[in-house]
Amino acid sequence: MSASKIKVLCVDDSALIRDLLTEIINTQPDMEVVAVAPDPIVARDLIKQHNPDVLTLDVEMPRMDGLDFLERLMRLRPMPVLMVSSLTQAGSEITLRALELGALDFVAKPSLGIRTGMMEYANEIAEKLRAAARSRPRQARHKNAPPKQELKAPLVSSEKLIIIGASTGGTEAIRSVLEPLPANAPAILITQHMPGGFTRSFAERLDRLCRMTVKEVSDGERVLPGHAYIAPGDQHMELARSGANYVARLNDGPPVNRHRPSVDVLFHSASKQAGKNAIGVILTGMGKDGAAGLLEMRQAGAETIAQNEETCVVFGMPREAIALGGATEVASLDDIPGRLMSLVASSGRAQRV
Repeated sequence: MSASKIKVLCVDDSALIRDLLTEIINTQPDMEVVAVAPDPIVARDLIKQHNPDVLTLDVEMPRMDGLDFLERLMRLRPMPVLMVSSLTQAGSEITLRALELGALDFVAKPSLGIRTGMMEYANEIAEKLRAAARSRPRQARHKNAPPKQELKAPLVSSEKLIIIGASTGGTEAIRSVLEPLPANAPAILITQHMPGGFTRSFAERLDRLCRMTVKEVSDGERVLPGHAYIAPGDQHMELARSGANYVARLNDGPPVNRHRPSVDVLFHSASKQAGKNAIGVILTGMGKDGAAGLLEMRQAGAETIAQNEETCVVFGMPREAIALGGATEVASLDDIPGRLMSLVASSGRAQRV
């Protein structure tokens, strides 16, 4: 075993999934499975024995639920965890809870054709494991923690829009941005890399936690203040105009930067339709999706913010945006909500372009 390889421990009650993950991981030149476990009880001893760099974890398992195990693990020995989740409504809600508890990311088990489906995900799984190995493990927010203090929206006539893009680590980062915002904040459009079937649950969860109304967007829906709109997990979202109003448009175009929805698609449309009346935000995530679009937004007169390295789970997307010159400022995750309200206040009377 090479000491330089990423060491992975796979925990899943399905022998088939364990075998497929092992096959996928061991064919990569820079990683290998050091052990597999059918449940968390066995996994505890294997973690101590092998000290893995990354854990893949199923949700529903015998003897101990995956969420219970994850909560204990992130409290006692925080480490990068990639969830392997069922693509169902219940599975998506459990997966979002896992991300809240500290899991880095997830991959969805195919519902049919398990072997073929998993092999189609091979590159994605390998990339997510690499990102996990380089990530900053984080402990979950305590469930009894007080809610973040509400920010006040500026009392100005504004057509400002806030446009957000995120990927790995983004579900909790988006929550951190939205939770303090007031119910009358400017309209927000969000593209988070996430497969179809998960974004509705994500939006519903945020809607319960936030003062703004949060929803998965529908094609042609009017974009209104006090609302945050999440792109569906299998469609690109673009900002468009219908008369004097902003609307959201969805399309099934090919993936951009290997993603659908793509952050670049949203950012490019915002630069064209909103210009200086938009504020762009790029949050944690691997890859470069959104970097070129954020630069285009800045060139169109928008203020643009990139999350700083210290608070990113994965600094890929913000790093690329900063390197291109797309960010007018770099800010910590906790400071971004306040900066957004300050920017709205300072330029809230801007007219339509």
